[in-house]
Amino acid sequence: MGELGSTVVEIAATQQSLVTRASETGTALDSAAGSQFRAVARRRQPDSAGIAPVVRDQQRPTVRVLCVDDHLVLIEGLKAQFAVDGQVRCVATLQSAEHVIDVVAEQRPDVVLLDIEMPGPDVFEVADRLHHLHPETRFVFLSAHIRDGFLASAYRCGASGYFAKGDDLEEIVDGLKRVARCAEGTFIMGSKVRARCQPPKQRNGRPVARGATPAGPPATLLDSLTQRELEVLRLIGKGMSRGEIGNELARSPKTVDGHQERIMKKLRVETRAELMRFAIREGLAQA
Repeated sequence: MGELGSTVVEIAATQQSLVTRASETGTALDSAAGSQFRAVARRRQPDSAGIAPVVRDQQRPTVRVLCVDDHLVLIEGLKAQFAVDGQVRCVATLQSAEHVIDVVAEQRPDVVLLDIEMPGPDVFEVADRLHHLHPETRFVFLSAHIRDGFLASAYRCGASGYFAKGDDLEEIVDGLKRVARCAEGTFIMGSKVRARCQPPKQRNGRPVARGATPAGPPATLLDSLTQRELEVLRLIGKGMSRGEIGNELARSPKTVDGHQERIMKKLRVETRAELMRFAIREGLAQA
C-alpha cells in the first residue's frame, strides 16, 4: 500500500476505536481527540493464513458523498476510510441540516450521510424535502442511537439506509457504496441496526426473515407488538399502575399482566422499569 496508505489505515483504525468507545460510553467526541491520531506509520503484513489484500475495482466510478454531522472527529475518520477505500470521496461537510438542500443542488452528491441528532432544523423534515426536490440523490442516516421511532421516520422520508456510529468505519463506507448502486427502494442497515431489527429466529416453528428487504420497511421491535400491546406499553410509559391500565382499557389486572409479560418478551426486557424507559425513549408516553 505504501507508507502514506499505511498511515491512513492507522489513523482510520485509531479513529474507529475512539468512535466506538464514545458510542458505548455516551461520551462526546471532540477535536481534542485529534491529538491521538498522530500515529507512527506501520506497514501491514498478510496474516498467517496468507490472505491477500483486497484489490479495489478501479473501473467503478467514485461515489460522491456529502457528510452532515456535528462530530468532526467522526467526519475525519470517515474521510480517512474513504482514502483507504479509494472509491468514495467527500465533496462537502456540514455541521447541521440547515443548508443541506442548497449544497446538494450545488455539489450533486450521490449519497448524503445525515446524523440524526444535531443542532438546527429537524433532520427528518429536511430529508423529506430532499427526497422530493432531488429524488436522484440517495441519503442514509447515521446515529449514536438505534431507536424504533428513528428507523420508522427514516424509512417514511425515503432514506436508503441507517447505520450506527458504533459500526465499523469500513462497514459504513461499504454501505455507502451499496446505497449508491442499489435498486430504488432498498433499505440498507449496518450490523448493529440489523441486530436491533432482527426478529426471533423462529415464529410458530418457522424461520422468519431478518432485517429489511427492498419490498418493505425494517422490522423493528415495536412492529412485533399488537395494537393492544402498544396501548398497554403507552400507558406503562405514562406511569400508570396495572389497576389503572385495567380501568382505562376495561380489562382485569390479570389480563394486563398477561399483556405486559408478552411485551417484555418481545422487547427483550426483564423489568417493568425497563418497559417504562423504552416507552419514554420511543416517544410513546407523549402519544
